[in-house]
Amino acid sequence: MTFYTHSFTEIIKSAFSAETWRLLFPALISTLYMVGIATILTLIVGLILGAILVMTDKDGLTPIPFLNRILGAVINALRSLPSMIMIILTLPLARLITGKGYGANACIIALAISCIPMYARLVENSLLEVDKGKIEAAKSMGIDNFKILFTLILPESLPSIVRSFTVAVIAIISMTALAGSFGAGGIGNIAIQYGFNRFRYDILIATVFVLIIFAQIVQMAGDFGAKLILKKRHLL
Repeated sequence: MTFYTHSFTEIIKSAFSAETWRLLFPALISTLYMVGIATILTLIVGLILGAILVMTDKDGLTPIPFLNRILGAVINALRSLPSMIMIILTLPLARLITGKGYGANACIIALAISCIPMYARLVENSLLEVDKGKIEAAKSMGIDNFKILFTLILPESLPSIVRSFTVAVIAIISMTALAGSFGAGGIGNIAIQYGFNRFRYDILIATVFVLIIFAQIVQMAGDFGAKLILKKRHLL
C-alpha cells in the first residue's frame, strides 16, 4: 500500500484500522518493556556516573583528577559512537549476559549502554549548576562530602535532572526503533518488516504516530514533574 497504488485518504484510514492496530499492539507492549527496563538502567547508572564525575573533578568535593579524566574519556568515547555502531558493538556483550544476541532482552543492554554516557554528562551538567556558595557554606559547617551531595547538590539540581532524564528517555524511545533492525522486535521491527520491506505505508505511518505519541507523553510528564518541583519550592 503505497502512494502510487492508493490515495492518501485510503492509507490514513488503513493506518488507523483495527487490523493495523492488532498487528501493532504486541509490538507496542514489547517496545514499552524495552524502554522501561533500559530507562531504569540508564537512570541508576547515569546518576552514579554523573555524581562521580562531579565529585572527582579537580574542583569537586573529593578531587581525584586521574579517575575523573579516565572516566570522562571513556564516556566521551562512547558518546562519539553512532547509535547503530553502538548497538552492533554491544550485541556480543548482550549475548554473554542474556544468552542471545537478538530479541528484546539483548537490545535492552545495547539501549542502556548507548544512552548511559549521554545521561551521565547531562547529570554532570545539572549538578554543576548548583550555587558554589551554598556548597562552600555547607563545607564550612563541617558537613560530610557525601551528605552534601545527597542533601544539597542532588535536591537543588533535581528539576534540571528531571528534564535531562526526559531527554534520555526520548532518546531511548527513538533507539528502540533502530534496534528493530537488529532483531529487537517492537515498533521498529514492524516499521522495517512491514512498512519498509513490504511497502506498507499505512503501517509505517501508524508506527511513526505511536513513536510521536510516546515522545510527547514523556516530554509532558518530564515538564510537569520539573514544574511541580519548582512550584513546591516557590520558584515558579
